Amino acid sequence: MTPVEDAMRTKITQALNPTNLEIYNDSSSHSHHKAMHGTVSKETHFRLVIASEAFHSKMQPARHRMVYALLKDELERAGGIHALQLKTRTPEEEERLMAQERAEKGQHIADVENK
Repeated sequence: MTPVEDAMRTKITQALNPTNLEIYNDSSSHSHHKAMHGTVSKETHFRLVIASEAFHSKMQPARHRMVYALLKDELERAGGIHALQLKTRTPEEEERLMAQERAEKGQHIADVENK
């Protein structure tokens, strides 16, 4: 882990008590971009997957605003987070998605076996 990732994990865990939290640091894939030249930070691009009951009854924009508010310092700091991709779900939405993926994977295996 890295300092920015650690800070994000701590803030999100404390505020949202997520049932699932995945943090992907994609910064190395973007270091060649013109906007990144001269930046000393190696923590600029992240993808987050968050499942939390705190998102219940909230639309995606409101969920994202919650996360942006938590990470305000990391987003505003010079050399801080430049890009943040969010997938925000309730635990129920997460379970439905995983069940759907398992069903699709099972169907794919059945299709392969029948060929």
